[in-house]
Amino acid sequence: MQILVRKLMQRISHKQATGCRAYCTKMVADIGQPTPASHPQLLKEGEMTPGITTEEYISRRNRLLDLLPENSLAIIAAAPVKMMTDVVPYTFRQDADYLYITGCQQPGGVAVLGHDCGLCMFMPEADSHDVIWQGQIAGVDAALEIFCAKKAYPMRDLHKYLPGLTYGCSKLFHNRQTAIPTYMKLESFQKLAKNGKVGDLSTFTHALRWIKSPAELKLMKESASIACQALLQTMFHSKTYPYEGMLSAKVEYECRMRGAQRMAFNPVVGGGPNASVIHYSRNDQKIKDGELVLMDVGCELHGYASDLTRTWPPCGRFSSAQEELYDLILETNKECLKLCKPGATISQIHNYSV
Repeated sequence: MQILVRKLMQRISHKQATGCRAYCTKMVADIGQPTPASHPQLLKEGEMTPGITTEEYISRRNRLLDLLPENSLAIIAAAPVKMMTDVVPYTFRQDADYLYITGCQQPGGVAVLGHDCGLCMFMPEADSHDVIWQGQIAGVDAALEIFCAKKAYPMRDLHKYLPGLTYGCSKLFHNRQTAIPTYMKLESFQKLAKNGKVGDLSTFTHALRWIKSPAELKLMKESASIACQALLQTMFHSKTYPYEGMLSAKVEYECRMRGAQRMAFNPVVGGGPNASVIHYSRNDQKIKDGELVLMDVGCELHGYASDLTRTWPPCGRFSSAQEELYDLILETNKECLKLCKPGATISQIHNYSV
């Protein structure tokens, strides 16, 4: 098979190979992620990612520049591909800061943001072999046309252009969680780091992300609604199938069927004493008759996560002791919700609950 593929690749050009993978109807360009043209069921005209407009992404960049010190520069690398085995990758999830600023949902890129250069994106390049095995990816053209970068270059040219961008900057901020040797080994970066002029960008990006726009709030509510509906269906399912693993599978199925891309975290499904393990994730036990099951679950919808916890008896009946404890915790929860108002802190609410 591999010999056949090599012979075929020798006979077709890179353009032909990428073209045969761009299989969207009506000859719509495939950039490796949904666009209004390729996925009208997901994105409206003017949106860069589902629910978030191009104008909002540009506003985010400008607000980040307003927070950055004068004459400073920000570098944000995309999340790396993580491998489950030597040849099988985990499902890719983009770094939240990189997605928040660029709108790009794909690995392999580096974004630079500065007062003078605006948004400059360095994009990966795919050869014909990559396209056949993994599909199309966003390149330089997509960075300019879809992500609205002011400048864009191939990643192989990072060493040529980044030193010029960092030259003379007072301070450089980067995302330490996704930092890559490709730029950290450059002499210009090393010099700034040696002089104490490299800081953590998350201080600024997290401050931006604390305040949600109306579009973000809508996505968060939709994510919570999906998780609530999925959990309700799972509760109905639990009397017939009182197994932690089956309930975990059921809630994920229901979330995905309602549009979620993934679970926000590994579902916690603890029956009986397993419910007391905060991050219990084995989900491999049968729930005995008379036991309660606790589920801590959430889903992710276009980058926005939900998180909820519920406890109930799969058998359909609380014992008197279980009901008394449940009501006590429910009343505590309601009182804590009353404290959730501007000016309140997490520690104040926590101290009240204990």
